[in-house]
Amino acid sequence: MVEWIASENFYYWVPEMDYDEEDENDKLPEFINVTDVLDLHGTNIEIIPEMINEFISNALLLGLRQVRIVHGKGKSRLKFITHKTLDSNKFAKKYYDAPPELGGWGATIIEIGSR
Repeated sequence: MVEWIASENFYYWVPEMDYDEEDENDKLPEFINVTDVLDLHGTNIEIIPEMINEFISNALLLGLRQVRIVHGKGKSRLKFITHKTLDSNKFAKKYYDAPPELGGWGATIIEIGSR
């Protein structure tokens, strides 16, 4: 489950995960500042759809009309999951590859609002 916490002008995503407090590698940041860019590099693929949907909902709350998701070029697995999730998101009006200076086909621009 993903939890968003409001703090004045920003919302923060706090992943609810079990981790071993003794293991330094398991420590998660207390808060993650949400902007208009979501970078999926290194993210567990099982939580990506939920992250994307919450990211778009949060962007709407912040009044953003366009956001970018960086999924990388690689084997396009993250891109496939991203686009599949966007197809079913009622607030993703349109999406397309980013221009070269913003990541090209390794990132997706999403125009958000009501369909």
